[in-house]
Amino acid sequence: MINSLDKAIIGSNCIIVKVNGEKPIKRRLMDMGLIPGTKVFVRKLAPLGDPMEIMVKGTELTLRKADALNIIIEAVAEE
Repeated sequence: MINSLDKAIIGSNCIIVKVNGEKPIKRRLMDMGLIPGTKVFVRKLAPLGDPMEIMVKGTELTLRKADALNIIIEAVAEE
């Protein structure tokens, strides 16, 4: 199922399919390692749901939900 990263469930693994957004936003996200084909693990959400913490290539990143909305993901079956 394809969805945006802001709707991902805590503890889920997913693959980035596409990064959307205006050029500066898209560039910033891709510079952080959020490129298509990359595996992402959703670690946790802040108590009010924003921001969210994810693991990408062994690095912990914190994203605002507004930024996560630009990242299109596909769920990965648990290994």
